[in-house]
Amino acid sequence: MTWLITGGTGQLGIAVSVELRERGILFHAWGSQDLDISKGPIVLDVISQLSPKVIVNCAAWTDVDVAESNEPQASRVNSDGAENLAMAAKHCGAKLIHVSTDYVFSGEGKDPWQVYDKSDPQSAYGRTKAEGENRVLATYPENSSIVRTAWLYSPWGRNFAKTMTRLALKDDGEVRVVNDQMGQPTSAVDLAKQLVDLGLSSSSAGIYHGTNSGEATWFEFAQEIFRLVGADVGRVVPVSSGEYPRPAKRPSYSVLSHEAWSKTSVKPMRDWRIALEEARPSIISAVKAEG
Repeated sequence: MTWLITGGTGQLGIAVSVELRERGILFHAWGSQDLDISKGPIVLDVISQLSPKVIVNCAAWTDVDVAESNEPQASRVNSDGAENLAMAAKHCGAKLIHVSTDYVFSGEGKDPWQVYDKSDPQSAYGRTKAEGENRVLATYPENSSIVRTAWLYSPWGRNFAKTMTRLALKDDGEVRVVNDQMGQPTSAVDLAKQLVDLGLSSSSAGIYHGTNSGEATWFEFAQEIFRLVGADVGRVVPVSSGEYPRPAKRPSYSVLSHEAWSKTSVKPMRDWRIALEEARPSIISAVKAEG
């Protein structure tokens, strides 16, 4: 069985590669330089020749703020690219796992978002990802699964956990972090395991939520990072989102329900604090190595 990871050079793509390698599963991990998923005919031709059994689409335009002024470009990856992969997967009979986002929702709820809740994206990024979901389900509903995630971190690339760790290791000044956005800090390593488990299972195609359990604000997430690093938690100061205006609107409530997993053989992901504690050594090592 050969797997294909698109977006293979991003933090989630790298995490999926590590997981597949550890399980002894053959795979190809392609970045945008290897395969531009926005180019339909090329995608169909290349993937038809490879004929993978499972495709995990980690490729996405993820710069939320830049997408606000570049929605057509973001759409080519997040919407057109998703549809192109669905068409290619259907052509060769592969299982498709398409990674999506909490940004497809309005972010204004008070209860965990269910997989069937109505999409109401409030940003260009969210709109392009929601459209990508729609196109995947319209093109290849019989063997495509959409896994929405949020607040990803890992030892690779740029992410909040690494930024906070870097600041925590410096013995200086306060760190101001927003305390009015609620979500689920999610280990890319844990999500990679979830995606591989889903790919290997006989679970029905559909929509799932791939986030660690529990919930926290960015401020609480930062506090836990400082605590695990052994830094002064008092340096982390809560502020409102209004103090950090951004081009794209951030969801105020992004907690995702895990109920859909109950219909599968795959268990929901563990609590975010346990995952973060396990990730701490590798994140600290990565931060120190980067200088």
